Amino acid sequence: MDTQAEHPERDHSSEPPAGSEEGSRFSRVRGAVASVRSWRRRILLTGMAGTAGLLLFSAFVVQPFLIPSGSMEPTLRVGDRVLVNKLAYRFGAEPQRGDVVVFDGTGSFVREDLDANPVTALARGAAASLGLAEPADTDFVKRVVGVGGDRVVCCDARGGLRVNGVPVDETYLHPGDTASEAPFDIVVPQGTLWMLGDHRSRSSDSRDHLGSPGGGMVPVERVTGRVDWLGWPPARIGGLAETGAFDGVRAPGRAHG
Repeated sequence: MDTQAEHPERDHSSEPPAGSEEGSRFSRVRGAVASVRSWRRRILLTGMAGTAGLLLFSAFVVQPFLIPSGSMEPTLRVGDRVLVNKLAYRFGAEPQRGDVVVFDGTGSFVREDLDANPVTALARGAAASLGLAEPADTDFVKRVVGVGGDRVVCCDARGGLRVNGVPVDETYLHPGDTASEAPFDIVVPQGTLWMLGDHRSRSSDSRDHLGSPGGGMVPVERVTGRVDWLGWPPARIGGLAETGAFDGVRAPGRAHG
């Protein structure tokens, strides 16, 4: 009995004879198909590598951020895409009065959402980090008005804001808005920030959370980064204008020069 395994031979009857016109055409077609497949693989790998690079860049350096509301008008408008500098506070620097920042409001502006779907949150976070989707409901963009130790009061006799006893000329406010319709007098704890929107009449900010745990104060470690540039639309591309509104404000206990 022959126990040697039989090796089936490939049936070449369906292929044109080598050297014939049909054979040459068949080889060209097969080569073209292989080339297309190779091109598609290269495109796919390049796209995946590019996306991964963008995600890493946005995670650690600069992140696009889509402005979803009018709470920061006229400084930022609905639909603007801003670029958030994530290195601004990475090396010992801290947010300063007047900075426009993006921060995670979890625990200060919104409660902890224990029922959130982690897979959905991850997908949405990836899209938002590329500026392709609205930011998560826990992400906010506001202006820093008070830092640790500051006393922020509104409103004074002229209807304006005072920080450490110094009147602040808020030229960035939305036309027709006042500093605040609701009065407040707070001292910002160390390590936290007092945040307000530029469109005060349409901004849900620190004022709305005075009675909440934390009193509307945002921990410094929750700040994602500083808004330094406008990336879209084309007519508004450029650096975000700085404000000199807080130039005269000094830390409590320091003399005013």
